[in-house]
Amino acid sequence: MDHSYDKDDISALEAITEAQKIAFAPMLFQAACNLRSLGILAFLDSQGEQGAIRSAICNHCMLSDYAVGVLLDMGLSGRILCQRDEHYVLGKIGHFLLHDRMTRINMDFTQDVCYQGLYYLRQALEQGKPSGLQVFGDWPTIYPALNALPEAARRSWFACDHYYSDAAFSGALPYVFALAPQHLYDLGGNTGRWALRCCEYNEQVGVTILDLPQQTALVQESITAQGMSARISTLSVDLLSDTPLPAEADIWWMSQFLDCFSEAQIVVILKKIASVIKPQAKICILELFWDRQPHEAGAFSINALSLYFTAMANGNSRFYRAENFLRCLTLAGFTVEQQIDNIGIGHTLLICKKTLL
Repeated sequence: MDHSYDKDDISALEAITEAQKIAFAPMLFQAACNLRSLGILAFLDSQGEQGAIRSAICNHCMLSDYAVGVLLDMGLSGRILCQRDEHYVLGKIGHFLLHDRMTRINMDFTQDVCYQGLYYLRQALEQGKPSGLQVFGDWPTIYPALNALPEAARRSWFACDHYYSDAAFSGALPYVFALAPQHLYDLGGNTGRWALRCCEYNEQVGVTILDLPQQTALVQESITAQGMSARISTLSVDLLSDTPLPAEADIWWMSQFLDCFSEAQIVVILKKIASVIKPQAKICILELFWDRQPHEAGAFSINALSLYFTAMANGNSRFYRAENFLRCLTLAGFTVEQQIDNIGIGHTLLICKKTLL
């Protein structure tokens, strides 16, 4: 999908204005977060088109005139608010900051998971390690640390992960079960949400979740608590290690999993699967590709989230351009049979088979 990145067609005045927005972007972001968290946006929303004067806003949020003033003025410059006479009114941008679920989840993820660690982005770029993760502790990657993160960071991480995947699961299920699987491997199964959705969708299918030991221990507790242990099992495995893989599944499912690895690592993992996969089995990959987004905002968001992988997650992965990812599949010995774009919130589903030699 063409987002016209081959043109530089804005005026010099527009360019210098946008440059200042970038230069002071952290100030605007933190002002927006505080306008929301302190209840100022919600209060203005409740006042409708008439808005509210500054003293009324101060009384509502229990802050000084100075504190409210600096936030309101930045809100005006960021077009979050409007001012009519002495009254402040919630603008369209402020409305979405307050009410749009995707915007709220993205803001919380940036604030709670990424903001402090992004200071170390350059170090992460130079070293190929998630240098920003040090703000939470001494971990090689974020994945074994997920359940040890501070509560706000943990909550925002899972909210973001679930928001983007849950909508796509509903769209992907009919395509996957059109292949009539009896047994499905869920690689990087995380909290087991896909496995549970599969078992709800189809009463016969069995699922094995393959993930790191820290994750399988937690997901096994959840599966047992929900009475699904007869149909959903777990297997602890590091796919980059020499641990052998099982080979009984009809479908190998990977949802937002391979973006957690570098291109070279993706090829290694896929080759490992290719070495054991049954001849008629398929791999189904649900991914976000920034160049397959229907809107500019989607591409922008995906490329921004790639910097989370750089600074916080592992230092060497990202959300890929589709053609680069497809090249990894070819190198690993797989052929794409179906590519379905725009599933859920901008996901692509790839259904692949092992290439016949």
